Amino acid sequence: MSTSDGSPGRPLRARLRPVRLLTLLVFALAGLMFWLSFDTARGTNLRSDDPMLRLSDLIQERSHKNGTQDERNAGLRSEVDALARRDTAPSASQDAALQGLEKNAGTKPVSGQGLTVTLTDAPPNATAKIPGIPEPQPNDLVIHQQDLQAVVNALWHGGAKGIKVMDQRLISTSAVRCVGNTLILQGRVYSPPYKITAVGDRDALNSALTASPAIQNYLQYVNAYGLGWKVDQDEAVTLPGYSGTVDLHYAQPVKP
Repeated sequence: MSTSDGSPGRPLRARLRPVRLLTLLVFALAGLMFWLSFDTARGTNLRSDDPMLRLSDLIQERSHKNGTQDERNAGLRSEVDALARRDTAPSASQDAALQGLEKNAGTKPVSGQGLTVTLTDAPPNATAKIPGIPEPQPNDLVIHQQDLQAVVNALWHGGAKGIKVMDQRLISTSAVRCVGNTLILQGRVYSPPYKITAVGDRDALNSALTASPAIQNYLQYVNAYGLGWKVDQDEAVTLPGYSGTVDLHYAQPVKP
């Protein structure tokens, strides 16, 4: 049998056969990819509408989980302390010494008069409020790590008996760190406004804030660009005891 142009028909069919095989192979691969995608997703959406938003949600979730674990840890620690006192029956002097150590370590609540300092970002559309001052850059309008550290250091210098940042008590190993526009404190994440509360003699605490060169520098930005600064005088305030872990974590070299 020949085609209309007189050429043999079978060679044409032979040329078509590899094309058909290639087409079948493409469809088979597409089906395999579809099945693997379905098996991996298990009904979930593999598209990421906003990866940064999903990361933020994950951070907030872990922060909330850390807070819950801290509360549970505090409850267990109280039970252990109660059992230890019941089993060992310390003397009055030993018990007083232990309570003094716990108070100094920040693991027990502390009450008294004090004050609360609130730091807030400036409005994102803020402009210079003083003639001759250059217009602000983005970094001029947000609270930085050194601003929080300046307040904490000044309050310690003013004789604070205890300090709370947001809802957490500070101890000797606490590190006030900021990443971007968020505060990371003892495994938990916070956003401004930031509140720092101290228990102690209010006159001494206020004097320490006023005398701090770092805070005076921050107040220049408050006046120039509208960063938030507020000091509330507390007649009576109670700080919670530290409820997190007291174990130190540090990096170790990888063994070859």
